[in-house]
Amino acid sequence: QLSDQQKVSESPLSQFRGVYLPPALHPLNKTLVKGGKWKDVDRTQEKRRSFLHDFCKKYNSRKKLQTHLMHLVSRIYVEDRHKVLYCEVPKAGCSNWKRVLMVLNGLATSAQNISHDDVHYGKHLRKLDSYDLKGIYTRLNTYTKTIFVRDPMERLVSAFRDKFEHPNSYYHPVFGKAIIKKYRHDANEEALKTGSGVKFKEFIQYLLDSHRPVGMDIHWEQVSKLCYPCLINYDFIGKFETLEEDANYFLQLVGAPAELKFPKFKDRHSSDERTSAEVVRQYLKELSKEERQLTYDFYYLDYLMFNYTSP
Repeated sequence: QLSDQQKVSESPLSQFRGVYLPPALHPLNKTLVKGGKWKDVDRTQEKRRSFLHDFCKKYNSRKKLQTHLMHLVSRIYVEDRHKVLYCEVPKAGCSNWKRVLMVLNGLATSAQNISHDDVHYGKHLRKLDSYDLKGIYTRLNTYTKTIFVRDPMERLVSAFRDKFEHPNSYYHPVFGKAIIKKYRHDANEEALKTGSGVKFKEFIQYLLDSHRPVGMDIHWEQVSKLCYPCLINYDFIGKFETLEEDANYFLQLVGAPAELKFPKFKDRHSSDERTSAEVVRQYLKELSKEERQLTYDFYYLDYLMFNYTSP
């Protein structure tokens, strides 16, 4: 006979260890949505939800996923006032989403004047793994859970451009040096010392290497491993390609203040051309046919889960 306390602490872990099927798909609560202009967005949303649910059913019936609860929820941000859980996918509008969460939480009056550093290094927002098991479990069961994703190749190229084509005091010395040392056979002293000037082809060699000289990074980790969409039942699936309308519809769903709109501005390197399908095509030209195929295979699950067309 377990005591009540033990039951509470045991149940979340047993729920998430070795799960075979996705949890049941709950209907979205649309009582706070005002006006009829969201019909198309809502229709798209329902399609995405049922597509992911059906995919997970098929996928999980074959593969048992063993994942520790704390790892499962480590990328999820919590906003307690409006009962929102947001799983962060870098390079898919996450900086502006964190700004919005700060406004919802009463930490700022407007999303427009929150700096990039404040968003990412200010430690203003709590993550789900900072709560005890009961707190995690309650929030997973009662809050509105959202994830925003992006075409995998676009996300990958966007991450490369951001981290390696601009000065960066972390990515160049940590990743750049290791990548140049291992994959550039005629590297000069300067490149080896600074780690600057990594080429896209070298970055892809690192990505596909099972013996990577440095570990993975959240900016190019697969969404399936960041947010576990087959184990956590996300209520809302937004896409970077329809970011504004998805985000503003979501804000309606959770009863956000009417004046709060999702920010339109590009967070950093605002003069750079956005990473589009055409920009991606130029980068993929640098790879061999085999490298392109292997990169697609690396993100295969993300392509399937979120119904993206293969490039």
